[in-house]
Amino acid sequence: MSNLPPIESVVAQLREKGIKLPPGNIQVDGYGDSEALSKGLLDLIRFGNKRAGTGLLWAIEYDGEPVAQQGDIEVVLDFWNRPALVTRILFVQIVPYSEITAEYAAIEAEGDGSLDHWRRAHWKFFSRECKRIGREPAESMPVVCTVFEVLNIVPVETTA
Repeated sequence: MSNLPPIESVVAQLREKGIKLPPGNIQVDGYGDSEALSKGLLDLIRFGNKRAGTGLLWAIEYDGEPVAQQGDIEVVLDFWNRPALVTRILFVQIVPYSEITAEYAAIEAEGDGSLDHWRRAHWKFFSRECKRIGREPAESMPVVCTVFEVLNIVPVETTA
């Protein structure tokens, strides 16, 4: 995700909601490139199914964002750049797209949790990311696989 708000601003928003972040390297990130995809992925995390996420290394580098590291505290934003979740990265591995395993796809828990679904959905997403950054998708493209634990679920703001 490009155009993310500054970490200090996001931490201040969490503090206003009574959420204090644990010690550690704090990163800000989001999921998806549309409102519907972002909401769907955040809901999968909120309801306990999704415990992994995958990003295209080329896009992360293009956007000048740091690559997640084990132990990072990640504030996950919704599509409108509002804090939605706080997670801790437990595991990071960079692999070619073609080497994603069925076990990892199941932890990511999108669709039916199968590797086939993972490949179809992520190929579409990574193809859009490649177009955005002027690259061509390839089976060998490097992806950043992270496994995380949820530390906080930020209450969803409702309008009266």
